Parts: sequence; structure tokens; C-alpha cells
Amino acid sequence: MGRHSDPVPEPGIRSRRDARLAERRGTGGGRRRRALIAGGAALALVVTGGALWAGGILAPGAEPAAAKTCPEPRAIVIVADPSIAGAVQETAKRLDRDPDACLAPEVITQDSADTAAALAAGEFTGDAWIPDSSVWVARLSALAQALGRQAPVLDSQGSVAVSPVVLAAPSATAEAFSAPPSWSAIRDRTLTALLPDPEASAASLAALSAVRAVSAPEEPRQFAAAMLTLGRVIPASADAAISSAGAGDVVVMSESEVARHNRERPAQLLVASYPADGTVVLDYPFVRVPAAGSGSADAIQAAHADTAEGIAAFEAALRAEAGPLLHAGLRRPDGSGTITTSGVSPQLPFPDTVLATALEAESLGAGQVDLLREWGVMTLRSRMLAVIDVSGSMADPAGEGLRRIDLFQRAAGGALAQFSGEVELGVWVFSTARDGNRDWEELAPIAPLADTGHTAKVMGVVDSLPERLGGATGLYDTTLAAVDRVREGYDPEKMNSVLLITDGRNEDDNGIELDRLLSELAARQDPERPVPVIMVGFGPDTDLEAMQRIAAVTGGAAYTATRPEDLGIVLVDALSQRACRPDCG
Repeated sequence: MGRHSDPVPEPGIRSRRDARLAERRGTGGGRRRRALIAGGAALALVVTGGALWAGGILAPGAEPAAAKTCPEPRAIVIVADPSIAGAVQETAKRLDRDPDACLAPEVITQDSADTAAALAAGEFTGDAWIPDSSVWVARLSALAQALGRQAPVLDSQGSVAVSPVVLAAPSATAEAFSAPPSWSAIRDRTLTALLPDPEASAASLAALSAVRAVSAPEEPRQFAAAMLTLGRVIPASADAAISSAGAGDVVVMSESEVARHNRERPAQLLVASYPADGTVVLDYPFVRVPAAGSGSADAIQAAHADTAEGIAAFEAALRAEAGPLLHAGLRRPDGSGTITTSGVSPQLPFPDTVLATALEAESLGAGQVDLLREWGVMTLRSRMLAVIDVSGSMADPAGEGLRRIDLFQRAAGGALAQFSGEVELGVWVFSTARDGNRDWEELAPIAPLADTGHTAKVMGVVDSLPERLGGATGLYDTTLAAVDRVREGYDPEKMNSVLLITDGRNEDDNGIELDRLLSELAARQDPERPVPVIMVGFGPDTDLEAMQRIAAVTGGAAYTATRPEDLGIVLVDALSQRACRPDCG
């Protein structure tokens, strides 16, 4: 390509271009990197498809350009996600040595989430951006709005590469799988998957989309329960997930992340499994970012046209060079391309599934925002006081040779297993006159389940419940005291609540009446510091009407449960409705 011959820009425009070129040739890159970095929430949205990169073979590098041939190369800046930055840098090196290209490209490596935040905040100074998913582009409007800014106008040129989302595991674990890993197995919680934070990982959000896609729409609890399990541990990154994975676990990653891991750490080889029930892919769009300028309209237009021509030339070169992208573990839009890195399939399995999923991805924009919101609700950390009825009636038969207390014990272990170590849990028991004139007795304080000693203590309390049965049901005094206790150590960063399990109705003639309880609870309500009471009734003697009134005044919920599995369902419902309380339908 010959040297650009558009009109010379005004000095203000020229000086900015010269400064950028000087930065590239000198030490100014650090300043540019600092300008690109923006704080704020990391966002993630997945596109399950898109155009893939196609091209030929990497051309040999040209001889360095002589100054007389290209005295003023056009300086352009491309910001690329780390997973594709190496390939982009290879293209930049070749063009930098090509006198006909007359380009001085600079490639800055930055996580897509950070770049999206910088764009939304108006702190991006590059000319083009290559994120690992088009969903980062789609999320910019919402992010900019949250910052009180107008969303930037971007020009997406379609994908230059894609990478399928896979379920990765060490080779020994992968060989031991009795069945191929699948989204359905994650949905059914028969396969433990570690999901790097979906707020920052497009691959993780893609995985959530896939699990939702294989869940029954008429059974919302199915997907909610799967998210609750996935949220027990949320690694900050794929590397953190790999480090914490146990035997039999899989890690949600993109294929390119697996390839990079295996190139850098061949002694810790990972094997990528490709779920046959809905392979989803990340696309890598080439996004042009028009820049503002100062000076006359003609000068700004000339400067922008000069940069746009350079960016177009760079994009064309990147699409034409197969070698660097394949080496990075990235594939073409049609699913073709042979990757030679160990641990990943040379050719992409199930290409028809990939393409079908890609077509569905076009309608996922707003749905991904809702999905992230739902994920945030399900993974909101809890500070909960469990209050368990141990009145004498809990020894009554409940069918199949079990007592009511047996049903609770059977369900409690499974329910506790759904909580992450970041959940804080305490345990009270109640009947009447448990501790002097008090109807309740504290057996375990509210403390993190990450403390293995505390978790053991909680389980010990559950095991000891049959030995503690006796007395009548002192429901109302206990409920008020439990709400007060949770308020005492209120943590605004957590969901503070009371979970009360009972098999009957209030039988304490010396305690407060229902109307008094409701008025006291209403007086304690604070919209900024809510303490919902979640009430679960066992057996036919439950006073459901009273439970519903107590739940309503606190913004909680009331349920009835008779089977061992009902308690787990109740907990999923209670947790999944946290965002809508007190107005849940």
C-alpha cells in the first residue's frame, strides 16, 4: 500500500499523532496503559457463535522500512484481550517491518472487562479493540448508563476468530469420567464444575447460558438449584479455578485458555471436553473506536480518515494470517482450523451444534443482562440464623417409619451442602422454657462455614436434635428474639435473614400474642437493613396462616414441607427470591 496522500492535518491533530508515535518508539506505553485501565464492575456476556477467522499462512517478515521510504508511518493503537493479543502482536511486528504498509502499530494487552469499563467511563484512547466476545460491546450501553454517561459509538467489523467453551480437567480426571461431561450433568449437579466469576469471564457466562438452555422452562427451580451449586465457590479466574479443582471436578474455560495453559505448563496438562448437548463459542470481534479530536472539521476528518485507513489495513492483515491465531488456540468462523496443542481436539467436534447455537445467540442480548442479575441474586452471600423446633411433637410419625425430626435431619445435611464457605450460619433450637423462662437456646453462634470447626459444630447440633426434644411450641417469642439477634450483628454486604422450621403453632400461653408480634416486627422494619423471616412448616399441625402473616411483615416467605427433599426446594426458592422481596409474586 502506498503512502497516504490526504491533506496534512492541522498542528493540533499532527501533534497528537506525533506524540502517539513517540510513545510507541520511546517509553510512553506505560502512560497509555494507565489511561486505559478503569475501575468498576467487570462485565460479562457471552455470544454463542459469530464469524470465525479465515486466512492463509503467515508471511515471512519484510526487511525493516527505510526512513526515506516511509518517513511518517501512521501510528495506530489496538487493544486486545490477552487470549488473542499474542497473535495480534505478530501481525503488528510484520506490518511494522513492511515499508509498503507504512504503519506503526502498537498492541496493548488488556482484559476485556477492563477495556469495557474504560470505554464506558470515556477513558479509552485506542483506535481498535478486540475483546473475546461481542457481548462486551453489547454491555457498554448499560455500563455507561450506570456511570451517567452516553455509550460510545463503536463500529464492529465482525469476528476475526472464535473459541468454543469447554469443560477442562487434568488428564487423569478426564480419563476416569464414566460419561462425557455435559451441561446436563452440571444442571443435575452430578458433575462438579468450577465457574470463574461470570462478571469477569465471558466463558463462564456462556456456560450459564448453556445450563439454562438445557433446563426445563417449566421448572425454574432446576436452573436456580444449579446456579446455587455453581456459586458455592467462585474463583476469580480460570487459573484460580484450576488450582482449587478437586478430583472429578471440571473447570469452565475457553478452548484457547486450555491451549495456552498447556503450552505454558505442559507438566500440568489439561484435557478439554466438548459438551455434545450444546457447545457454545466466544467470538472475537474487530471493533473500530472512532476518536474525538480538536481543530477544524476538515482537519479532524482528515486525521480520522488517515487512522481509519491504517486500522482497515491492520484488520485485513490480521484476517489473512492463519498461523498466529491457530497457535493461540483460536479457530475460523466456520469451525475449521487445526490446532496442534496437546489437550484440545485438532478439529472442532460437533460443528453443527456450534452453528445452531450461534444462530440462537442473536437474541441473547437483554437475556444476558437478566442472567447476570439472576446469578448475582443466587450467589449473594448470606448471614442466616436457623431456628429449629424441638417441641415434643417433632417426634410424631411422618411416614415410612420416620419421625418429623428424622425428616429434618435427613434434609439438613443436603441443605448445608448447598452453602458456600462464605455463608455465615448460626443455630438455635426452641420449644418452651428451654433456658429458664426463655423459649430458645443458642447452640451455635452466627459464624462463617469456612471455619471447619464451626461447620462441625453445626452438624453436631443437627445430629443431637432427637436428644433435645420436649416441651410445647414457643413460636412467637422465639421469632422476635431471632430477628433481634440477626439485627445485632447486621452485615450490609450480606443477606441477613432468619430461617425458622416448625411443625406446629404457638403454644406458649405466657408469651406474646400474634398481633403483638406483628406490631413489634413492623416497628423493627428498616428498608435499608431488612431481616426477612423464612418460615418452613412440617406436618399437618402447622399454622400456615400465622406463618404467612409473620413472613409478610418481614418481607420473607412461608412454605410447607412434608418430604425430606422439600427442605432443599424451600431453600432454593427462598434464595432465588431474595431480589424481589418483599414483592415476590
